[in-house]
Amino acid sequence: MEMTKERQKESAGGMMAWLLSLLAGYVLTGILLCALAFLLYRFSLSAEIVGAGIDLIYLLATFLAGFLAGRKGKNRRFLRGLVMGCAYFLLLAILSMATGLGNGTTGFWTALLLCAAGGMAGGMASGLIAGK
Repeated sequence: MEMTKERQKESAGGMMAWLLSLLAGYVLTGILLCALAFLLYRFSLSAEIVGAGIDLIYLLATFLAGFLAGRKGKNRRFLRGLVMGCAYFLLLAILSMATGLGNGTTGFWTALLLCAAGGMAGGMASGLIAGK
């Protein structure tokens, strides 16, 4: 009985860590999108530069989410990062479809690849920094 409560507590804490990692990625996305909007307003950036900026934001946000998720685990950090990148993309795709706005100039598969790669790189980087 005691072991079951302990496992439930650990599972709830693990889920909260995943959600906080994903939230951190989306907070970073919001900050960087505001910065990109300011640059667009101030310097009248071309559509190609804005598209590249959005792709970079995908990479940076999923890298952060993957890094934070990887720090919470002791093994398979790259897999944790990959899952975070795919979760970020899934939520992004759902919101894009729900609003009908799409995801800009980046195609569906390209955005999935960017998010997955960014998350996986973040997970691997968390292992390098931890020294394992």
